[in-house]
Amino acid sequence: MHRPTKLLNKNFSLLWAGQSISQLGIQGFDVALLLWIKHATDSATLMGLILMISTIPAVFLGPIGGTIADRYSRRAIIIVSDLLSGISLFALVIVMLGNPQATGVILTGLFIVSFSLSVIGAFFRPAVSAAIPDLVPDDRLTTANSLTQVTYQLAVFLGQGLGGMLFRLLGAPVLILLNGLTYTTAAAASMLITIPQVIPEKMHTLREQLSEFGKDIADGLVYVWHRPGLREMFFVSMFLNFFTAPIVILLPFFVEDHLKATTDWYGYLLAMYGIGSMIGYLLAGVLPISGRARSRLMVALMVAEAFGYGLLGLAKTPLMAVVMAFLGGAAGGIIAVYITTLMQITTPGDIRGRVFGLLGALSGSITPVAMGLSGIVADALNQNIPLIYMGCGIIMTALSILVSLSKDFRAFLAFEEPPAIPASEPNIAVTSES
Repeated sequence: MHRPTKLLNKNFSLLWAGQSISQLGIQGFDVALLLWIKHATDSATLMGLILMISTIPAVFLGPIGGTIADRYSRRAIIIVSDLLSGISLFALVIVMLGNPQATGVILTGLFIVSFSLSVIGAFFRPAVSAAIPDLVPDDRLTTANSLTQVTYQLAVFLGQGLGGMLFRLLGAPVLILLNGLTYTTAAAASMLITIPQVIPEKMHTLREQLSEFGKDIADGLVYVWHRPGLREMFFVSMFLNFFTAPIVILLPFFVEDHLKATTDWYGYLLAMYGIGSMIGYLLAGVLPISGRARSRLMVALMVAEAFGYGLLGLAKTPLMAVVMAFLGGAAGGIIAVYITTLMQITTPGDIRGRVFGLLGALSGSITPVAMGLSGIVADALNQNIPLIYMGCGIIMTALSILVSLSKDFRAFLAFEEPPAIPASEPNIAVTSES
């Protein structure tokens, strides 16, 4: 398989640009979804339940999506996923504009589209994560992940930073329409790329295909279970995601009801988290930190980020919340780049899609439950959002400290790829002809 020799080659650049554009639209949809539900129903319970149901597919389909990314064309998966996402959003816009007063119909449409995007994402995300290592030189993988995350986060910053204001000025249908257009643009860019991939030979009968498919999923589970450190990372991601979910779900209520700010500040808060993340991605890409130093840094940042979520509940002004969001984003950005790179360099290419799919499934396996409980608990506590934030922060801090005590986990974070062994010169026998 031909290896690329430079970072910004045609294939990586097109994938990078297309997916960065689609991220811009995704953030607009997320803002429109949460703010529309809050303004139409003012129910934290309903918001949490809708988001819970819409995320369930990713939990069950993650390992399947990863297996498909290993057995079928990753390029085709990426293109089809973007096209289907765009079509579903265009259909939702038609529903919202056709009968803007039909709250029940629009809620149903939002649920169906959110559910559909979750299904599509379960196949799309492992395909992209598994493809990137084959599109850049081995020694530039961390830089590629950093660059990808920086531009993604720039799109997040613009989409969320302007999302609250655009929602107030233009309404949800416009934001959703823009998201549909960005998906189709990303699909067009992906049609121009080539993704190197060794695709296993297909089985001849349906029974053989199903048997091999099940074996592939089992292989991914066995691989992760027998990799100390990687296994702990999967489980801590699962539980940290559980207690992060209430922070995200209840943010519109925190901004408008606790901070007494407009929806614009909801966008600003998300944007500042995005700016912090972008700086974190940049730092991870340029700082030459490896081995034990990287392990210690990641543990410290995990604890600091978790503790910061608790402190967010003590914020009294939008400015205080924005500063804390920025710092949390920076810590999370550094962690995300290092974790992604570690998984990519420690996982063989033929099983990489399954491992990333499994990570998405396990880390999100109890997130839907957290989303559903978030709204119920918030309404039961008379929407005392600061108390919920502080409670989640305390628990996440304790979990981060607990997992950092594992030697296997620290060893995984300190992993260093062994230097390549140069190929020896072949021995050439010199003979003379008489």
